[in-house]
Amino acid sequence: MSGLEVQKLSVAIDRAIIVDEVSFKASSGEVVGLIGANGVGKSTLLRGLAGILPATGEVRLDGAAVGALSLKVRARAMAYLPQGQTVHWPIDVHQLVALGRLPHLAPFSRISTADEAAIQAAMDKADVAEFAHREAISLSAGERARVLLARALAVEARVLLADEPTAALDPLHQLHVMQLLRAEAAGGGLVIVVLHDLALAARFCDRLLLMHEGRLVADGAPTEVLTPRNLEETYQVEGYFAAHEGAPIVLPWRPSA
Repeated sequence: MSGLEVQKLSVAIDRAIIVDEVSFKASSGEVVGLIGANGVGKSTLLRGLAGILPATGEVRLDGAAVGALSLKVRARAMAYLPQGQTVHWPIDVHQLVALGRLPHLAPFSRISTADEAAIQAAMDKADVAEFAHREAISLSAGERARVLLARALAVEARVLLADEPTAALDPLHQLHVMQLLRAEAAGGGLVIVVLHDLALAARFCDRLLLMHEGRLVADGAPTEVLTPRNLEETYQVEGYFAAHEGAPIVLPWRPSA
C-alpha cells in the first residue's frame, strides 16, 4: 500500500507497557487524528512510529520496513513535531526552520537554492516569515509553536507526525494549522496528528484513532469514533453533537454521571 502500515506496535518504558500491540493502516492523502484521554499512550505511540523510542512490532512505509532504513533516509521520509514549544538557545527563526533541511544535506555542505526555497515555503505556510530574523526565544509560545511546525514542514517528508500542534494557539491559528495539515494531505502527504480538541478532530480529520489504556479501541471516520458511548467510556464525559455546513460538531459537555 502507499502509506503507513503498523502491525502490533508496542512500546515499554521502565518495563511498563505504554503502547500495547497497536495496529492500523494509513494512506497518503489522509489526515489521521490520534485521540484519547491524558496518559493513554498517544505521544508514546507517535514517538514509537518516529523511531525515537524503541518499539516492538512492525512499521512499514510504502511497503518498506522503517526499521531497516538508515537514520538519514528515515528522517527525510518522516518528520516529527513534538509537544511543547521550548527553544533553549538564541537562534533566529530562519536558522531554526533551516534545521529541517539537515536530513537532505551532506556533511559540511551549505544550504542550496532548493533548500532555501523549501525553508521559505515552510515559513510562508506556517505564517512565520515575518519572524525570520527574530530570535526564537523572543517569541510567544504560540508563535514558537508555528515556527517549530515550519521546521517540520521544511523537511518535505512523506509523513508528518505532529503532537498537539494546536495546543498553544489562539482560535484563528488553530484553524490555520488544521487547514495547513489538510493541505499537506491534499498534496499527497500523510499526516498523523495528536489532538485533544475534539471539535477540531471531528471537523478536519479523515479518520480518528481512539486510544484507551495503551490500546487502540476505535478506528474510523469521526462520526463513527466520536460516539456517546466512546466519549463516556474513554473520556468519562457526555458530549454535545451537531453539524454545521456539512461538518460534524462534537463538544465535551459535562462529566458523565
